Amino acid sequence: MSRHSNYSKHGGQHSHSRSNPQQRNQHGHSNGNNHNGGSLLLFDVIETAAMGDVEAINAVLKHYEGYVIALSTKRLFDESGKPYMVVDNEMRRTLETKLIVKIMQFDLNRAA
Repeated sequence: MSRHSNYSKHGGQHSHSRSNPQQRNQHGHSNGNNHNGGSLLLFDVIETAAMGDVEAINAVLKHYEGYVIALSTKRLFDESGKPYMVVDNEMRRTLETKLIVKIMQFDLNRAA
């Protein structure tokens, strides 16, 4: 099976630098630790994103980037049968779009 242009090579591992959890940027992320492995988004970021702030929406997408990539990663096989991991970019964009839709539908009154 040949590699399809809709896929990008991905080894499945990210090199995130570990930082002090007390050091947070304006969106509530620990610097260098934007995956969903322990850091939480601040409610203010979620609230601002739900109101349509593009920068806050991007912060939420960045926070869940590793999870979205993991869900979008597939194992394919080359012509000799050797497996390799790729990110299905169409699936990735679909998941990101669904996340944006859910952010915009988030009921701030119910969450408060």
